[in-house]
Amino acid sequence: ARRALEVAAAGAHNLLMVGPPGSGKSMLAMRLPTLLPLNDEAQALECAAIASLCGQPLDLSRWRRPGFRAPHHTATAVALTGGGGAASLRPGEISLAHHGVLFLDELPEWERRTLEVLREPLESGRIVISRAARQAEFPARFQLVAAMNPCPCGWAGDPSGRCNCSREQVARYRGRISGPLLDRIDIQIEVPRVAAAELRPDSAS
Repeated sequence: ARRALEVAAAGAHNLLMVGPPGSGKSMLAMRLPTLLPLNDEAQALECAAIASLCGQPLDLSRWRRPGFRAPHHTATAVALTGGGGAASLRPGEISLAHHGVLFLDELPEWERRTLEVLREPLESGRIVISRAARQAEFPARFQLVAAMNPCPCGWAGDPSGRCNCSREQVARYRGRISGPLLDRIDIQIEVPRVAAAELRPDSAS
């Protein structure tokens, strides 16, 4: 998993991690921005302008560091893409993650319609929001990192044998994510749970 994260950082690849609870998927995702190069001044100014549109203060201590956004799976399509009234269209999470990382945890728990709005920005690096009286275009060139359990209970394939999900339940769970969206995720890996003995080896050894 760490090697996959390094490859994703080096090539700006989108990444999906599949594994049981406690395998470190969220922790790995949060570390990705620390592997990315600093934004140049032009990129940092773009990110600062987007944050300003959303009323967020400028943090000079993180001026050029790539951002990290992790919206909850209950977020709506408008929260991701941006929107609002015709008089005040605002950027969403994908624009706030511009030149940074967008982390979507519990990927199958997201509404499918919400996830589908990511397809075009992942290709073009921008999002166009249209209202009856106004249209706005915001930059959205982000690196997508997603995480999910292998099945509804989360334990499919785990050596503990705790999973009782049927094949149909597993297939239905994974089928919540569309093929076109998965096609835009270059690296898809399994992240198995690490045994406690591997994390804390015997002091005698």
